[in-house]
Amino acid sequence: MSLPILDASRFYTRWINADSSRAQKVAEVAKLSLNPDVFARVLQNETDSGATLPAAMRRLRNLVIATLIRRDLNGDANLNEVVSTMTAFADFAVQHQLAATMQEMIALHGTPIGEESGQPQEMIVLGMGKLGGAELNVSSDIDLIFVYPEDGETQTTTPEQRSLSNHEFFVRTGKKLIAALAEITADGFVFRVDMALRPNGNSGPLAASFGMVEDYLIVQGREWERYAWVKARALTGKPEDIAVLENIIRPFVYRRYLDYGSIDAIRNMHAQIRAEVTRQEARHPERSHNVKLGRGGIREIEFLAQVFQLIRGGRDAALRDRSTRKTLRILADKQLLKPEIVAELLHAYTFLRDLEHRLQYLEDAQTHTLPVNDADRLTIAQMMGYSDIATLLSELEKQRVIVARHFDEMFNDKQNGQKNEQQSDAPNVAAELAVVLSSADSEDAITQFLTQLGFDEAADSARRLLSTWRSPRLQTLPEASRNKLVALVNTSLPIIAKVTDKHSVTLSRLLDFLEAIARRAAYLALLTEYPHALERVIRMIAASNWAAMYLTRHPLLLDELLDDRTLKAAPDWDAFARDVRQRLEESPGDTERQMDILREMHHAQLIRLLAQDLVGDLSVEKLADHLSALADKLVSETIHAIWMMLPNRHRDEPRFAVIAYGKLGGKELGYASDLDVIFLYDDDNQDAPGMYAKLAQRFITWMTAHTPAGILFDVDIALRPDGASGLLVSTVASFEKYQSTSAWLWEHQALTRARYCAGDADIGARFEVIRENVLRQERDPVRLKEEVLAMRKKLYDAYPNKSTEFDLKQDAGGMIDIEFIVQYMVLRYASQHPQLTGDIGNIALLKLFGELGLIDKELGVRVGDAYRTFRKLQHQSRLQGLERARISKDKVAEEIKAVARLWQTLFG
Repeated sequence: MSLPILDASRFYTRWINADSSRAQKVAEVAKLSLNPDVFARVLQNETDSGATLPAAMRRLRNLVIATLIRRDLNGDANLNEVVSTMTAFADFAVQHQLAATMQEMIALHGTPIGEESGQPQEMIVLGMGKLGGAELNVSSDIDLIFVYPEDGETQTTTPEQRSLSNHEFFVRTGKKLIAALAEITADGFVFRVDMALRPNGNSGPLAASFGMVEDYLIVQGREWERYAWVKARALTGKPEDIAVLENIIRPFVYRRYLDYGSIDAIRNMHAQIRAEVTRQEARHPERSHNVKLGRGGIREIEFLAQVFQLIRGGRDAALRDRSTRKTLRILADKQLLKPEIVAELLHAYTFLRDLEHRLQYLEDAQTHTLPVNDADRLTIAQMMGYSDIATLLSELEKQRVIVARHFDEMFNDKQNGQKNEQQSDAPNVAAELAVVLSSADSEDAITQFLTQLGFDEAADSARRLLSTWRSPRLQTLPEASRNKLVALVNTSLPIIAKVTDKHSVTLSRLLDFLEAIARRAAYLALLTEYPHALERVIRMIAASNWAAMYLTRHPLLLDELLDDRTLKAAPDWDAFARDVRQRLEESPGDTERQMDILREMHHAQLIRLLAQDLVGDLSVEKLADHLSALADKLVSETIHAIWMMLPNRHRDEPRFAVIAYGKLGGKELGYASDLDVIFLYDDDNQDAPGMYAKLAQRFITWMTAHTPAGILFDVDIALRPDGASGLLVSTVASFEKYQSTSAWLWEHQALTRARYCAGDADIGARFEVIRENVLRQERDPVRLKEEVLAMRKKLYDAYPNKSTEFDLKQDAGGMIDIEFIVQYMVLRYASQHPQLTGDIGNIALLKLFGELGLIDKELGVRVGDAYRTFRKLQHQSRLQGLERARISKDKVAEEIKAVARLWQTLFG
């Protein structure tokens, strides 16, 4: 630091020069880590010297400020140390002064007792703003709110004490606490105190009971107050009382759904702040550099971080951190903001906060504006390490431009300020859609408008549009929601005309979707704020009826359509599993919430895969691999979560495994496939059978239960030993014995598509040994063929096809025939060719049969190709929401012929 501290801070200079011993004190304390222990020691020294607590606290405050100025300007402290130290001192001062004030008040009026609990009551002081976020300025005031748990009266013990209501007791306590901190004496003050954030602001009572706080937040709490209460942190009080208070505050601040309405609310709040700053700057142009509230200032960075908290904090507890800096880093970790954007914002935040502190170091004044005179500006520039004012102003402008750009990207009014290209090309009648919808001749007007857009069946679409608009569900919406809904339809119509030729069908699906979300203003806000998400919704529902129904059932997934980086990224299933576990651990003991977390995270991954699928980025096989891996991870994390919640569990990790059969076992899972599973365990503990049965039962419940987020998977356990009459869980030994001596042939067929899915890996390895041994058994070829054919006939008879179209799965020459061929070949030849037991899938096995000379090589490849074609066609049918995948025989005649030929070759 080229500028001496005595020349940099007039406050520091005055304070040091007022007492010759102070310079030495600062030098000694500057060598220490400033923490509550040091504060307590200095405070004790002052009181031992005869100072009252208020006087001693003020002297301590000045010493702390002077020490921070010295350390910061000498380069020995960074921003984190400065704000952490100031926060720790504020906590210390409030706690000590409140303790002394409470002692004084109890001596005068007795102990406040809760009316319901009969327990002594303590005042909880909430730190708000930068104090709550542990990022306090050196010369900041502190925003406080005073609350107490219960109403009641004080309990007196002496005749001299005069009883008060708890409310009056804590109001008086609050007044005394404010005076102890904020009154200016010969020693200065400790902190200026601002109580304006309390319920009803300056017109509200100084202290409020939990009941009063809850009633206020529910009935009168305004949107800007949610922003303020994000930072609320209890500085005093009993832990159990603080927990109750947090449960009152949390639902007000954090919505359980994604709350995109917060963007508009913060935008409006920011506009009001900017208007006031602009007004002040117009009156005082020389004060145009407000580093806190000005354009691209500290407040815009805080807003950027907190809008993500308000939108997502209800679903993701990690985003409830009160620190702006920590929140920004979490946003980067979660890929909600690009790491490079966060790096720029953190750099700007550090620069602006450092500058803010140097403005305050000058006179220990609560200021955020550059000084008017050049001499002081040069002093500030030199404190910042610059040689002249121009260089400082240039860097300040650079950082403010960066912040403003990122702020605008988030908060620009997309509805009014950024008319998208689809809207600009639409006929003028679209801008007056609300008027047209409510007019007597609206059907003709809308039909004409849709015809101009090129809609097929424009009259039908017009009737559907009017029917939706005039439905009681929409007509009873608040006016703001109806206006947003009209605007969304207005925007959507030209998009539908552009992206699909199925205009009427797509509009009908979109209106079903909009009707489903109409009462959730947050979803309307999301689509309004992000027009590209609306276009993506339209493209998805145009391509797939299943996608349309899925989005309509789970509109929470709209959030997943915002960011191309996450939507198009290849899945990292190990990272996904870690994220699932972390999210589950954030809600310990809350079964309902944990079940919803599993469903929400499953839905999010599913919509990402669906988006990639619909644009052709995934083959059917690759999609099935991903869906199977997703199910594996969810099964694994569910088992872990349930086990951790079981009382009296006898080991840390269960000796328990889930074995997958069918589509999951063959890694051919579809979007809505069931999970065919069995449960094995290997544990000699006497409680093991009951514990693992309970684990399996709860697993099935967690998978299949309907919650507000839907279900996770349907589960089929019919393939367990002895089927419906068998035990829910089996030991590895009993499973091995059953498969070797008692299982039916069809159970061995099922075993060809079985694999370890989740749980204890050692049990998984033992299962694979059992599976291979069973599949490699020598079998009577004649009897094997007879049983396979009998089972195939049974299935064929169970699913008769009375239509003229070909059933891709059930009909002769279809998928079931191919699967039976593969199963037969594995059971017939695995004893001679052990490689046939590999879990490589039907197509690869057909190719392997040909390479081993067990079937015609070319025919094996053709049947494998047929299976791939059938799966693709079946998948397309599922995407359109069709229950059965049927198609004209002419379109798959060659594939049917190849399958029939191989079937005839093997079975005659």
